[in-house]
Amino acid sequence: MTVIATWWPLVVLLFDVAIRIAAVIVVPRNRRPTAAMAWLLAIYFIPVIGVLLFLLIGTPRLPRKRRRKQDAINDYIRETSAHLDFGTLRPHAPDWFTSMVTMNRSLGAMPLAGDNEAHLISDYQQSLDNMAEVIRTAERYVHVEFYILQSDDATDNFFRALEEVSARGVTVRVLLDHWANRGKPFYRRTLKRLTDMGARWQLMLPVQPLRGRYQRPDLRNHRKLLVVDGDVAFMGSQNVTDSTYNLRKNIRRGLHWVDLMVRITGPVVASINAVFLSDWYSETDETLEDEVSLFEVAAESPGDLDCQIVPSGPGFRFENNLRLFLGLLYYAQRKIIMVSPYFVPDEALLLAVTTACNRGLQVELFVSEEGDQAMVYHAQRSYYEALLKAGVKIWLYKTPYILHSKSMTIDDEVAIIGSSNMDMRSFGLNLEISMLVRGEEFVVEMREIEEKYRRLSRELTLDEWSQQPLRSTVLDNLARLTSALQ
Repeated sequence: MTVIATWWPLVVLLFDVAIRIAAVIVVPRNRRPTAAMAWLLAIYFIPVIGVLLFLLIGTPRLPRKRRRKQDAINDYIRETSAHLDFGTLRPHAPDWFTSMVTMNRSLGAMPLAGDNEAHLISDYQQSLDNMAEVIRTAERYVHVEFYILQSDDATDNFFRALEEVSARGVTVRVLLDHWANRGKPFYRRTLKRLTDMGARWQLMLPVQPLRGRYQRPDLRNHRKLLVVDGDVAFMGSQNVTDSTYNLRKNIRRGLHWVDLMVRITGPVVASINAVFLSDWYSETDETLEDEVSLFEVAAESPGDLDCQIVPSGPGFRFENNLRLFLGLLYYAQRKIIMVSPYFVPDEALLLAVTTACNRGLQVELFVSEEGDQAMVYHAQRSYYEALLKAGVKIWLYKTPYILHSKSMTIDDEVAIIGSSNMDMRSFGLNLEISMLVRGEEFVVEMREIEEKYRRLSRELTLDEWSQQPLRSTVLDNLARLTSALQ
């Protein structure tokens, strides 16, 4: 017993040193310096918890098999679309825009398409009802893919539309994120309703280790899209649920979500459908080649917009959405307006935004006055001082609303809309879908929405921010450190 008592502290010390040395070797590999430093701090200061967390969520990638699927899908998309007609492109595209399109094609495989029409829908219930209206026109298939999908009073019309078309033989395929819906109100009721109507549904990124399906549990498929017959598509920031998400804490606080969706017709609908088919294949191993053509010809559209779909997420080798944002921030010449409920930039994005101010551009950022996720909310606030000092005009969308829209416009001709926030989670951990749009008429619609947000917001000034109590600053900075744990 005496010998054991003598050696025990030495064994613990050696084990502790071994863990620290191993962490220095393993953690920084292929990881951002900030993320590596955050993990090392966690492991050094709280060794047991830090190591367990790293083993649980330390790999910000999907399993290798899933990544190989995505690579195969991208190669197939490039080959299939290489010689197809995707409409007539607008003339006189700037060289920088063409280079951005080339980058997006290289990273995300999707082509640029012309002759598209796209219109924004900013009313929450109207968006759900418009989608239901288009679903009822389906003759062949309806593809539904949403991060959160709930059958409730607000979405009943949407689900009734699915039931009606399914009853007359239309194929309904549905994808919904497992972890985001599991344990939420109406989860089992929603799945039962999908099953009863005859829909073919699958959980996205399921965390079901007993069934052999497991990956890092905080990876999410955050995409929101709907495709009907390959002719009409919807995408944007809105989930299919009540504007309170049916959560007691939101109802108690009186919170409602404000979102933005876009209705699209034209050749680019095929790219949106290709994202759905890719995700369906990833979850089911079904290619659906006998039922749905990957790039089928869409119905003619009266539009004249050039559009390119940019999928992104941990299945890709690079952060496609971040590179898209960075490129546009550096190419902008006059004005940048960003709308993101969760703005937690990495070093590159923060540098691009502040550099735009240094170049004399008008830069505005719309965020919510109140947060629904405490850690993200405080991490976001930790960047306000640097942004305000650089010259960014920050607009706080007034409570009790959560501004959940995700968009960016630069100058007068180019915009992005989709599901991606401008934060490290959306860049590294979430599967997202964004659409790059070139066309003055679309930017005019975006400007109208931005002006509406401006009227419903208040400007945050540097003087006001400098009055923040010390406890808030400490909390914000601590949350900033945890945001880098990827």
